[in-house]
Amino acid sequence: MFNHKKELQFEAKPDAPNPLYAKYIQELIGGQYGEMSVAMQYLFQGWSCRGEEKYKDMIMDVATEELGHVEMLATMVARLLEDAPIIQQEEVMKQDPTVKAIISGMNPQHAIVAGLGPRPADSVGNPWSGAYIIASGNLLADFRANLNAESQGRLQVARIYEMIEDKGVRELLSVLLARDSYHQNLWMTAVKELEEKEGGILVPTTFPRDKERFDIAYDFYNLSKGEESQDGSWAKGEALDGEGEFKWVKDPKPEASAPNLKPVTPKMYGTPDLPDQIGFKKE
Repeated sequence: MFNHKKELQFEAKPDAPNPLYAKYIQELIGGQYGEMSVAMQYLFQGWSCRGEEKYKDMIMDVATEELGHVEMLATMVARLLEDAPIIQQEEVMKQDPTVKAIISGMNPQHAIVAGLGPRPADSVGNPWSGAYIIASGNLLADFRANLNAESQGRLQVARIYEMIEDKGVRELLSVLLARDSYHQNLWMTAVKELEEKEGGILVPTTFPRDKERFDIAYDFYNLSKGEESQDGSWAKGEALDGEGEFKWVKDPKPEASAPNLKPVTPKMYGTPDLPDQIGFKKE
């Protein structure tokens, strides 16, 4: 059960309308690493969590917070579009070339589709997709995905912060930056806890290593021009899992010959090699 409170957790009010800023904020709502993505990702992870209750409770706490972030950003978009109707914008654009250059970057869907409101979409109008979310049922794998999501999300918030000047918008972004900082710390801590608890860092931690090609499990293949990669810690020394030694392979050799595939049945309408394969015979 979810309960919605009308009050926002933090203020979401710009100093002045700005349709271009509204377009930027859309990326933080419905982009691949936006708040809609992390909210739904955490919700589905929580709903399928079968581990200790503390993990499920933690995931659901963060998921619910992210829903609040969606509302705050949606409110910010709506307020950035308030008092800036299209007719006024067109008049100003005619009078001032500088303003024209700015406002011409507005997302037209804000006016045409949403009536000067926010959209469940990214900054160029692509609709949010459920394909963005990861909920595998394996907490270690999922928490690592969450760390990536929060890292990418904070990076985008920081970039937008530097791109704008509105103090009110920046105040909201400073909130998101702080919470993304905490969430990165949270997922890193949870990942470390699970690694220690499960006794390994590889996902899945309980999969028997004797079922894999262990002889190539620690090789780094030099498969692009240049040999600088051999200087990295991933190419020498003990592996982080403690079960092998990294090795840099300068010129990895193929173990199989080039494939020679048979023609498909004519009913599949592939490209034939010979005319008689599609019913024609040479004269």
